[in-house]
Amino acid sequence: MAAVTQGRVALRHRLAERGIDRQLLLLGPALLFVVTLFIYPFFYGIGLSFQPEQGGPLAAYRSFFSDAYERGTLTTTLGLSLPVALLNVGASVPIAYRMRGRFRGKRLLTTLLVVPITLGTVLTAQGLLNFLGPTGWFNRTLMSAGLTDEPVRLTHNYWGVFFSLVITGFPFAFLLVLSYLSGIDPTLEKAAATLGAGWAQRFRRITLPLLAPGLATTFCLTFVLAFSVFPSAVLVGDPAGETRVISIAAWHAGYEQYDYPKASAIAVVMGLVELAVIAAVLGWRSLLYTGSTGGKG
Repeated sequence: MAAVTQGRVALRHRLAERGIDRQLLLLGPALLFVVTLFIYPFFYGIGLSFQPEQGGPLAAYRSFFSDAYERGTLTTTLGLSLPVALLNVGASVPIAYRMRGRFRGKRLLTTLLVVPITLGTVLTAQGLLNFLGPTGWFNRTLMSAGLTDEPVRLTHNYWGVFFSLVITGFPFAFLLVLSYLSGIDPTLEKAAATLGAGWAQRFRRITLPLLAPGLATTFCLTFVLAFSVFPSAVLVGDPAGETRVISIAAWHAGYEQYDYPKASAIAVVMGLVELAVIAAVLGWRSLLYTGSTGGKG
């Protein structure tokens, strides 16, 4: 009995030396959850994309790329997601930079900026239709002031989806940028100020390089969120025309044509494009700055 106990203790010590202990068992439920809901469906979809009923294993991919109408959804989706991600990140930086310090009303202002998170895509789309639609207050105001003779078309087109993605995506970008800025040691800027550096110099030479990794991460997350747009493209866009994004093409293939291999192939293409953009952004980040981040940033 003593020998068995000693053997167990020795085994436990050997595992501990390799960083393996009982606490790792706590990862079991989380790992099972990830495998069941993410990893297995991911690889199942990849396998399904190579199993069309006819035409060989790559027939689903050829069907997508050979059809200009289907292939154009890639350009449409990138044309929406990239500008939205750039705008959300770019607008977040000056606002978050100003809100690092303490001032009266900061908590209220922060709450107002992140309220769109609670609205959801459908409610946001409904608000855009009511405010920016042909009979909304915006167009009524323009026509009442004599600035236009007919309503300005801001919904059921590119701009409707664009505004919806900005409204729903900005709070995430703002909170992330604010957290990264809060992690940068403020004494670095104070030291530069004592040496005579102006605001622009301090931001360009200290804050921005330290913030670059955080900006890259924020851009990637915001881009992925916008690239997977579906409800907004239907509710405030033109799903059969200028806002027929790639997610709509996947849905059409899977639930209207019942061509699941093609739908899976389109989903794989979506993932590959997202990975390519993320890789390019992270590569730019490594070229821009490779030093210490000085905190969360």
